[in-house]
Amino acid sequence: MSAGQARIELVSSAANVAQMPETKPQAAEPHIAYLSRMVTDGSDEAAWLRARSRGITATDVAKLNSVNAIPTAALEKLRGSSFTGNVYTDHGKAREPVIAAWVKENFSIEPSSALFHSEAESRHLATPDGIGVVEETLILAEIKTSQKPFEGVPAGYLRQVYWQQYVLGAERTLFVWEQHENFVPVSDTPKHIWIERDERAIRDLVYLANGLIGELHRLTN
Repeated sequence: MSAGQARIELVSSAANVAQMPETKPQAAEPHIAYLSRMVTDGSDEAAWLRARSRGITATDVAKLNSVNAIPTAALEKLRGSSFTGNVYTDHGKAREPVIAAWVKENFSIEPSSALFHSEAESRHLATPDGIGVVEETLILAEIKTSQKPFEGVPAGYLRQVYWQQYVLGAERTLFVWEQHENFVPVSDTPKHIWIERDERAIRDLVYLANGLIGELHRLTN
């Protein structure tokens, strides 16, 4: 996948992007700096959900394909979701630990349910599916299941990946997906692709996320 294919288009001026702060971690040891920014380890789901509600998560950012998406995303964030899951999400939850074990065995990336905040902004949050360090480089994993084959990584998932890389300070992400037919995996092993960090895409997302924070503030004050 080329950087051009992975880049997110944003309706904004070059000046706005140029004014964004540096998004790469500044710590002396960036591959472990994320540990000090854990909000919750995810073992208490209620606490995890409360913490997520107080910031902008990868799920929120996935909806932000342009500045025009901010008002709708803000209303959805405030109102919450009535969606409690279906057979597809249940299947995904059941398969994720199995796929995560495969990722750990083959790529030394540990499963994770912890929530972290970014170095620059405590309201910028992310929960990657896996975290690993290889040769002092922080890498992540993101796991999906799908009834349909992927023709490349869907744009919303790319936004999630880039956001997680930004929040934790990671350099690359192993994007893993398992296709199923009638909830039976079509292959013995899932498919995967490495997604490299893209600073321009990250700056675009930070700009949009801050716009979402501003809209939430406007609606609640």
